[in-house]
Amino acid sequence: MIEILKQPWPWYISGTIIGLMVPLLLLVGNRFMGVSSSMRHICAACLPTNIGYFKYDWKKESWNLFFVGGILVGGFIAAHFLFNPNPIQLNPKTIEEYKALGIADFSGMMPTDIFNVQTIFSVKGLLFFVIGGFLVGFGTRYAGGCTSGHSIMGLSTLQFPSLVATICFMIGGIVMVNFILPLIFKLF
Repeated sequence: MIEILKQPWPWYISGTIIGLMVPLLLLVGNRFMGVSSSMRHICAACLPTNIGYFKYDWKKESWNLFFVGGILVGGFIAAHFLFNPNPIQLNPKTIEEYKALGIADFSGMMPTDIFNVQTIFSVKGLLFFVIGGFLVGFGTRYAGGCTSGHSIMGLSTLQFPSLVATICFMIGGIVMVNFILPLIFKLF
C-alpha cells in the first residue's frame, strides 16, 4: 500500500477524489471550500481588532482551519514518509524550453536553479518570491477566493463569479508562462 501511495497518481483518480469533496461538503452543510479564507479565519481568531472585515463569527468556519491543518499534516507525511526519490517526469518539450531559459536542474520537486537560498536574495528571487507572493495574495483577495475555492467548489455549484475567476486564473497562467516568465529569465 505504501508503494502505491509513493507513486504519482493519474489525474482521473486524484481528480475524482478532489471532486468527491464537493458533494461531501454540501452534504455536511458547507458551501465553500478553499484555502485563502482560512487566513481570514486565523486573523479573526488571533487578532482582536475593530476592523470590520475580521468581525464575524469565525467559529462557524472552524472546520476550514482543520482542512488547512490537514493539508499541512498531509504535506509533512508525504514529504517525510512517502517521498518518491525519482525525479518528476516532465514533457521533453517542457524541459527543452526551460533549458533554453537557463533552468537545467530537474532533480527535485522544483527546479533548484530557481528555488534555492541564493536566488532569494537576487532580483529574480525578489520578483518570484516577494512580488509574486504579493500578487498571489492580492489576486486571491480581489477575486474573492483562491483557485481551489473557485475552480473546484465554485464551478461545481454553478457560481458565475467562480467561472469568471477561473477563466482569469487560466489566462493569467498562460500569459505568465508564455510571455512574462521568459522575459524575466532573459532580463535577469
